Amino acid sequence: MKIIPLTENITLRRSIDQGTGEQRKAVEEIVQTVRKNGDNAVRQYTNQFDGVDLDPKTNQLLVTQEEIDTAYANTTNETIAIIREAAANIRDFHARQVQQSWMTTKPDGTILGQKVTPLDAVGIYVPGGRAAYPSTILMNVIPAQVAGVQRIVMVSPPQKDSTLNNTVLVTAAELGITEIYKVGGAQAVAALAYGTKTIAPVDKIVGPGNIYVALAKQQVFGTVAIDMIAGPSEIAILADSTANPAYIAADLLSQAEHDPLSSAVLVTTDETLAEAVAKEVTEQLQTLPKEEIATASIQDFGAIYLAASLPEAIQAINELAAEHLEVLVADPWAILPQIRHAGAIFLGENSSEPVGDYFAGPNHVLPTNGTARFSSPLTVEDFTKKSSIISYSKQAIQQNASKIAAFARLEGLEAHARAVEKRLEEPKNE
Repeated sequence: MKIIPLTENITLRRSIDQGTGEQRKAVEEIVQTVRKNGDNAVRQYTNQFDGVDLDPKTNQLLVTQEEIDTAYANTTNETIAIIREAAANIRDFHARQVQQSWMTTKPDGTILGQKVTPLDAVGIYVPGGRAAYPSTILMNVIPAQVAGVQRIVMVSPPQKDSTLNNTVLVTAAELGITEIYKVGGAQAVAALAYGTKTIAPVDKIVGPGNIYVALAKQQVFGTVAIDMIAGPSEIAILADSTANPAYIAADLLSQAEHDPLSSAVLVTTDETLAEAVAKEVTEQLQTLPKEEIATASIQDFGAIYLAASLPEAIQAINELAAEHLEVLVADPWAILPQIRHAGAIFLGENSSEPVGDYFAGPNHVLPTNGTARFSSPLTVEDFTKKSSIISYSKQAIQQNASKIAAFARLEGLEAHARAVEKRLEEPKNE
């Protein structure tokens, strides 16, 4: 890894991939065709892109109970137990995020408040095909369930044998999700947004995907809500001389193996540590199954920055606003109040980033590409909406109508003014 003296220009933000013109045009065509032709278009694109022919006579888009039973039969009890424990941890954490509706009554009898309502229906996109991401299911479904969403739909691209991965199906079933469709890509996003004969539309679409999924989410935004358009994964580590270089190298590589565009950055005040980490990264890379991917990430978007002081290092960390931040210093809790921008903050040498990815409880759907400056992890709140409650008393309208009317006339809205002044008129005798 490159060891670089810290300068003001530390950011390694990359432009979020907006796709090529050809990709955007292709996605637009897919979305509009699914909107027009529904299930037939979904099956056509599933055959074209995934090489899977889904039989319309048996409605193979929908996962059957038989398929779920088969998935359980092919999944070990140990795996199921791990999924259940992880789910319990994630549910416990998110249960603490629930917001309640509230009302307040003023002395004049006016009642004001806020009503919190869960969304009616949410679609969860789970990447599939050759890969399996049960953690995506846990992190997206559980906060929606805690929020009170009644209909949660899952879509995922099928494998070549027209089934979904066993662990994916088991995880969904463990959470009680039974409306699962074997469809992925832009066609799945379009189906969720606009609906087909088989797939009823939803109100929000969440979950990661490739560039075609991301572009489709952008195109349907407005018809439905979406979670975010995430960039490549990233980790920043703040460390002093007390940190273990082997741990740091392993954690940097835990993100580098995701994608050649992933970013892995160490900011430290100790040159000896920096050199040891660089050596460890080189050695650990040699035995990594995804060595080629991780090497490209480290070479292009990895760096070790040397800071002259801890305050300077902290400033750099805040400028990075990383998706994942590990604080590996003598007293990480003393540093925490000074951290302003990070998606998730891991304190101490035992808090390796994968702990948060899978098991601890906080959500692993996090802001990337510096957007932690103004955005947050996926939460229960993302699956709710809020309505303001206003119940004005007669006393309050009499006291304030003239002021409200005056404000309306400041904006040239006479009908607004007259609407409140009507309340001051004496009722006409018939």
